Amino acid sequence: MVGKVLGERYEILEKIGEGGMSYVYKAKCHKLKRFVAVKILKDSFTNNEEIIEKFKREATAIANLTNPNIVNILDVGTQDNIHYIVMEYVKGKNLKEIINEHGKFSYESAISIASKVANALDCAHRNNIIHRDIKPQNILVTEEGIVKVTDFGIAKSTDSSTITYTNSVMGSAHYFSPEQAKGSYIDCRTDLYSLGVVLYEMVTGRVPFDGESPVAVALKHIQEEVVPPKNINSKIPDSLNTLILKATEKEPIKRYQSAKEMIGDLEKIKENPNAQIIIPVESLEDDHTRIMEPITVEAIKQAAAKKASNVKPKDIDEEDDEDDEYYDDEDEDEKLTPKQKKQRTKNRILLGLLFLLLLVIGAVSAYAITNNKVSLNPKAEQVEVPDVIGMTKDQAKSTIEGKGLVFVDGGQENSDKPQGTATQSVPAAGDKVDKSTQVKVVISAGIATINVPDLSTQDEAGAKKAIASAGFSVGNVTQDYSDTVPKGKVMSQDPAANAVKNKNDTTPVNFVISKGPQPVIVPDFARKTVDEAQKIIADQKLSLNLKPKEVVTDKVENKDMDGKIFDQTIPKDTEVAKNTDITVQYYKYQPRKIDVQSALNNQTRDFAETWLNKNGIAYNFDDPSQPKDSTVVKVEPAQVAPGESVKVYLKPANKPAQ
Repeated sequence: MVGKVLGERYEILEKIGEGGMSYVYKAKCHKLKRFVAVKILKDSFTNNEEIIEKFKREATAIANLTNPNIVNILDVGTQDNIHYIVMEYVKGKNLKEIINEHGKFSYESAISIASKVANALDCAHRNNIIHRDIKPQNILVTEEGIVKVTDFGIAKSTDSSTITYTNSVMGSAHYFSPEQAKGSYIDCRTDLYSLGVVLYEMVTGRVPFDGESPVAVALKHIQEEVVPPKNINSKIPDSLNTLILKATEKEPIKRYQSAKEMIGDLEKIKENPNAQIIIPVESLEDDHTRIMEPITVEAIKQAAAKKASNVKPKDIDEEDDEDDEYYDDEDEDEKLTPKQKKQRTKNRILLGLLFLLLLVIGAVSAYAITNNKVSLNPKAEQVEVPDVIGMTKDQAKSTIEGKGLVFVDGGQENSDKPQGTATQSVPAAGDKVDKSTQVKVVISAGIATINVPDLSTQDEAGAKKAIASAGFSVGNVTQDYSDTVPKGKVMSQDPAANAVKNKNDTTPVNFVISKGPQPVIVPDFARKTVDEAQKIIADQKLSLNLKPKEVVTDKVENKDMDGKIFDQTIPKDTEVAKNTDITVQYYKYQPRKIDVQSALNNQTRDFAETWLNKNGIAYNFDDPSQPKDSTVVKVEPAQVAPGESVKVYLKPANKPAQ
């Protein structure tokens, strides 16, 4: 099978599991570029129409269920006599493997897993689906800790008013309920019993009943009381001990009546281990409609006792008429004669054979009744259930009542059939039933819709988990810069958050991860003026720190670098975040100043003019009329650079200064 392509898209890669009727393979969906799980019916069943129908029922049963704790059905098909169901691929282990590896769980972990399984069952039960095979092998735990219930292969549709009678004893002996063991009627409480057994195994590391054969285990479910889990694991709180015992009550009326009720108590214990779990007052009657009286242990014992009393050798005393089942301990065994011991053995064999005979009779009777092969009232007139599929509710009601049958509103279910039209009837069209029989009709609520999850604030791993949990596939994952969304978080998605999609819509969810603000490339500031650098910084959204370097010189040729940058703290072409500070150094030239006062003090006007002209200093005299031999007494300013000007004060020769 490995390497084969089914449906022109699913390439079988490897076998990852095997059940009683099918193999499970990991496959690659070439259309959506993702891994899926493909369940394929075994070759030995491909010619068995009943098994094929039961196999396909799994897809029908849960295709419209929307719940993060239920494995999604993606496709179903047949190719070359290969019948297959395509499901989401869950990477992880089943709960049985985890129990075998790690032993008993902490009560907190057990409650967490049980709550998620109960959540899945609540969704199934609200959609009139009973799983019937809840066990650790059918509970998957992903690497991220997500719990997924799978394998609805023997699921059965029912409703809240009529219990479905199983057509055979199905399920796994260690986990099925007493009513399953007896081939009796089942409803949602059957799944809750099995969940109670799973919870028992999680906190104790072992199942409540075990035996050498499935029949032996089944008998214990019917006859023996559960050893309180607290007797095995004293660390669990009394409240959880009570909850498990309530869930595994032999009589359905004494158990939890709904998954939601059980979830409520699990949450109470999670918040407060000392919470009080209420056990209802024992009820003597079950308020559910029954098709036939179930086969009870008491009835079997009474029939067996009566049979045993009629099969007695002549040489056995009257005292030997007592039920030999009670002769179990060694003291009583010593009281028996060899003949009595021999007779006791015969009686036990008869009891066992009679019990099995009654089970077979009950199962065959139930099969005949539920498949309309036998009328509950042989004298009643038989009519054929009309085909109302596709009719409106009013049309279906009129058609059914026109046949002398009783119309029962079976509620709504999601379907690809037009909204408001009948999708199924129980009994089915064409079945012959007594007049006045109730016919339950389920109306389409339209195609199931699911909301696209909101991925904002999620990282990539969290976004992928949210998409898978919501029942979608992951599309393209890209990255881009964002000034507002932190690095590593989802910045946008397509389709948009909370967009409503049909459950069967295969549109993948694409999303973009933020790389944070886009970095800036540091420019080259060399030989740029401060003004030029400021303009560049404004465009690049960087911050500039100016650090001048003063240079004193009187050489004109060095002045071409005046005011220009010659160094920067972060090299050019370096990637930095926006608003990064960059310090630059630039030249600030200062011409050398000349001490004019010292050079001209007490010198003549004639000398002063010659010297000032030679040094490029402009000048004027306070009294231009003074003669050339007049004396310089003061210069303002006293120090200047070439090109600047001074004022020279003079006094007449040999005349004291004012």
